[in-house]
Amino acid sequence: MKAEAENNSVMRPTCEVENTIKILGGRWKVLIIRELITGAKRFGELQRSLHGITQKMLTQQLRELEEDGVVHREIYAQIPPKVEYSLTPLGESLKPILCAMHEWASQHLSHINQHQNSNL
Repeated sequence: MKAEAENNSVMRPTCEVENTIKILGGRWKVLIIRELITGAKRFGELQRSLHGITQKMLTQQLRELEEDGVVHREIYAQIPPKVEYSLTPLGESLKPILCAMHEWASQHLSHINQHQNSNL
């Protein structure tokens, strides 16, 4: 029975939601995308707008988003060097998802807060 369960988990293809979560997962990626929806930003601008993110974490998250094709990194040949981050067309396609998340929170946040407060 255990071997059968292991075979099913190995054979089971990942679902689309799981794949999306792999790309957007974590505390910062959605917030980075939210900041880039308004246009290209430099590293320092992103770091200032994302309160609490470390330089190391922002670098890591931007690299992962770039590897996944969500973010484009543009390096300008000038002194001092200038690097800007922007959304790719794939990244832009996430805008409706973020808008839907915003709408969901607007509709349900008071209920969630009420529920959380009752559990304290």
